[in-house]
Amino acid sequence: MSVMEEKKPEGWNRPASIAESGDGELLEVAMGPHHPSTHGVFRMDVALDGERVVRLRPVFGYLHRNHEKIAEGQSYLASMPYTDRLDYICPLTNNWAYALAVEKLTGQEVPERAEYLRVILGELTRYQNHASSIGFLIQEMGASGTPLMYAFREREKILDLFEELTGARMMVNYMRFGGCRVDASPGWLDRTRKVVAGLAGFVDEFERLLATNEILMARTQGVGVLRADLAVNAGVTGPMLRASGVNYDIRKVDGYGIYNRFNFRVPLGDHGDVYDRFMIRLLEMRESIVILQQALKEIPGGPVMSSTAKIRGFRPKPGEAYGRIEAPKGELGFYLISNGGPNPYRYRVRPPSLINLTVLEDMCLGSDVADVVLIFGSVDIVLGEVDR
Repeated sequence: MSVMEEKKPEGWNRPASIAESGDGELLEVAMGPHHPSTHGVFRMDVALDGERVVRLRPVFGYLHRNHEKIAEGQSYLASMPYTDRLDYICPLTNNWAYALAVEKLTGQEVPERAEYLRVILGELTRYQNHASSIGFLIQEMGASGTPLMYAFREREKILDLFEELTGARMMVNYMRFGGCRVDASPGWLDRTRKVVAGLAGFVDEFERLLATNEILMARTQGVGVLRADLAVNAGVTGPMLRASGVNYDIRKVDGYGIYNRFNFRVPLGDHGDVYDRFMIRLLEMRESIVILQQALKEIPGGPVMSSTAKIRGFRPKPGEAYGRIEAPKGELGFYLISNGGPNPYRYRVRPPSLINLTVLEDMCLGSDVADVVLIFGSVDIVLGEVDR
């Protein structure tokens, strides 16, 4: 950490109560920016009264790549690989949300087998995202890297499946408007079933290791509380919203794809603190397994691309559409406007990481500085979609 020297925004130097009373001064500290191997290049400008946080300002923009403007200058299909880079932990759900938006814009239907593949890949993505998120959270608490390495051990099994199917572990470029790029072989489906059969055992192991750990409970319970009304008013979605007790899951609300065919629960928290956000992700991993078992059992045969899908000469009729999914971090949406040309007239991403990050100060006010990084970690962001 280093003392900030740059010019502060208007209102930043407004005296706090302790400064007004003359009993002491606020210490202004810049936490970050950090290396991309953490959550990304991100900084928090924090004002401290002793060790207590009285103000906090998130600072980002270090990774801005002009994603949305680039997409407006190239064909619809050419933007698909760029979506992988938004949340590089969850490239397949990025592909899905963008494909869904274009399919809404064009009225394109998707074959049943492709819908099942999308669900399977989406829930595998959710599982490995939550496992990694929990591992990083525990590491940020000051623990050894053991939980994170356990999570990465499971993530490797899933990434091996992604690589076999799509040709890449992270930059997959797999979804297409009207289906999926390639079909899954019977062997791939069998190997996926074997991996899924072992996922529940890992969640049991993770829960025994962490959920009742005295140090974890002391550091997370009652820390970083996010009230349900604030979460709703700020547009927070995903596990953060459900940890505050709000029953809202786009898989249930919209039933996009074929999610209305599957039986699964939506876990909810009671307190909206760091512990609840940890437990919600753990419970959602179990529900992902339930969905995966159903989808792998019921997946039909048939094509994975619609016979009416267009690759060349793709020019949607003038109009607009918003496609959204329940990505692992929350609502991921793409808003598109077509003027009838080969490129989107307007292309806009609604990233869950950015929206969820807006309540960081509210969760940190009054907390000790030692808890700030822990609260930040419980948001589960990736700077690739915050900055775009």
